[in-house]
Amino acid sequence: MKSQPERNHARHGEAAILFTVAASTFAIAASAVEEIRSAEALRPWSPPEGAPETRASYRLERAGRYYYVVDAGLHFFGSPALGQRVLVLRNRAAAVLVEQIGRMTEISALYALPHAFTGQERQWYRGLAVLAGTDGQPEVVPVVNPDAFATAAAAPASVPRFSAQGAAL
Repeated sequence: MKSQPERNHARHGEAAILFTVAASTFAIAASAVEEIRSAEALRPWSPPEGAPETRASYRLERAGRYYYVVDAGLHFFGSPALGQRVLVLRNRAAAVLVEQIGRMTEISALYALPHAFTGQERQWYRGLAVLAGTDGQPEVVPVVNPDAFATAAAAPASVPRFSAQGAAL
């Protein structure tokens, strides 16, 4: 049975940022990203002893706020990425270390994940998008769920969380 797309609510689609990790391409909603930064400002970080486990391995300080950075290579593949760029997520105390930023694109349809995606993968991705590849051939790209990175970062309770307007809660 052919999978039907879950049509996006946006009239002309959804703007997305393409990024790569371990030679795989992913998309994330542009509206979920506050900014893209160089990885130079990252500082190694580990949670204090006795704190809940987290997948964040770096911390980024920006404008007096701390962002806990999840290495996308570790998150998706279990091995560190050769991170060069950081996607700072909007309204979350989390960021994502990726290898490269590709291009901006528009996603006109989001397809449900096939049943082959099981377990945690179903939380990692919102669905799949079919995009025109750089060679003109169609390319299937997973569209990541930014909340999966925020959950993986799971900053300690002592770190301020932010409301939708960016104010500390």
